[in-house]
Amino acid sequence: MLIVNIGFFILLLVLVANGVRTVSQGEEWIVERFGRYQRTLSPGLSFIVPIFDRVAYRVITKDIVLDIDKQEVITSDNAVIMTNAVSFIKITDPVSCMYGVVDFRIAVRNLVQTALRSIIGEMTLDEALSSREHIKARLQGMIAEDMTGWGITLKTVEIQDIQPSQSMQQAMEQQAAAERDRKAMVTRAEGAKQSAILEAEGRFESAKRDADAEVALAEASKKAIMLVRETTNDESLSLTFLLGQRYVEAIRSMGASENGKFVVLPADLQQAVRGLMNLKM
Repeated sequence: MLIVNIGFFILLLVLVANGVRTVSQGEEWIVERFGRYQRTLSPGLSFIVPIFDRVAYRVITKDIVLDIDKQEVITSDNAVIMTNAVSFIKITDPVSCMYGVVDFRIAVRNLVQTALRSIIGEMTLDEALSSREHIKARLQGMIAEDMTGWGITLKTVEIQDIQPSQSMQQAMEQQAAAERDRKAMVTRAEGAKQSAILEAEGRFESAKRDADAEVALAEASKKAIMLVRETTNDESLSLTFLLGQRYVEAIRSMGASENGKFVVLPADLQQAVRGLMNLKM
């Protein structure tokens, strides 16, 4: 009898030990009886019925951080970008979370990835790269309600990185280089255009000045001839003066030429000029 009593006492202690559960703060335990949900144990000391009850799930009720793996997303203009995110969730209904979905972590990750592909797929590359806050707001609105059905509250979701794929980056670099070359060609062409315009304006101004100089010389010659005529009252003398002036200038140009070795002047320059005038007359 003593042995039986000792055995019964030991069995009782084992059963009591198995029936006492201490739940840590930040956790909730789900108890099943014969495979069906029985109750949820809150933080602190709790008791269950040994043999009949068992702790099926230990659920963390603290905020959970889930990294969303990087994935390729195609934008509406057929650009391929790489994007990943991080979500902060909290299990508010452990029963719905454990019995409503097989693995809530896999479910949340796939839900975020699917929604992210859908949102970015409606945007162009430039919009996707510059609209993180817009993407974040739409993403939260799309997945928050679905998570509520699983007993999960979405605290926030952040877009960690959005960048073009490696091949897309190479294409963008080539496009940027082509754009720089195009701008350089435009700049050079504009410079050549301005240079040609300035050169043409210079030639025009030079020709205009030459014409003005010719007019000025002609006016001076005219005044000189009129002055000689008024002084001498001899029209032929004024013409002789003009021809002589031109003759002297021609001789001077010949003498300044590198090919000119000798310049022969007539003994009587005035008679030579008069002879030229008579010849023309």
